Amino acid sequence: MHPTSPEMQRCIDLCQSCHASCLTTASHCLKMGGEHASSSHINILLDCAATCATSVDFMLRGSEMHGRTCGVCAEACQRCAQDCERLANGDQQMLDCAAICRQCAESCRMMATAA
Repeated sequence: MHPTSPEMQRCIDLCQSCHASCLTTASHCLKMGGEHASSSHINILLDCAATCATSVDFMLRGSEMHGRTCGVCAEACQRCAQDCERLANGDQQMLDCAAICRQCAESCRMMATAA
């Protein structure tokens, strides 16, 4: 395993937390029903989770392409944060998901521009 910078390790940790939050939130939203369970919203959550997992894989392997995956991840996380906030209506799970997505998006943007 190659050594990672503190910034990259933070991005890895945030991506892992965001991945877990998005999967948990997708399940939560399906139980809530209505617009929360719409295919559009669930797909946004799953896109975010998938890009987070892929970005972690690329960073852990030290791939020269990690900046590109992190760029896509930042975009997916930003979209997810906005959609979760839009639907939150005070729901703590939704607000927590939006918060971790925003943190992850910021960290991934930094990885994308540093690569």
